[in-house]
Amino acid sequence: MKIQNILLTTGLILAFAVPASAQTKDAAYCREMGDTYQFYAGANTDRHTTFGQKASVDVAIEKCATGDLSGIPLLEQNMKNAGIELPTHD
Repeated sequence: MKIQNILLTTGLILAFAVPASAQTKDAAYCREMGDTYQFYAGANTDRHTTFGQKASVDVAIEKCATGDLSGIPLLEQNMKNAGIELPTHD
């Protein structure tokens, strides 16, 4: 019984450790993309849509800065469209 508890505990620890590590790498990648995009495309905080809302790329950059990884696909697409090389992503 003790061996089963040890194995279960070890399994749970590993199950939670791996996604956390991957999420940390994704967060760093997200922030790096935002920095890279702003460096090459310019830090234009006045980009707005016709309805006065912030441009989607600015929203994606803000999401990345706060750890919200949902900005990754939009930033990747905007960088590709602008001909900006994506940073490496492990």
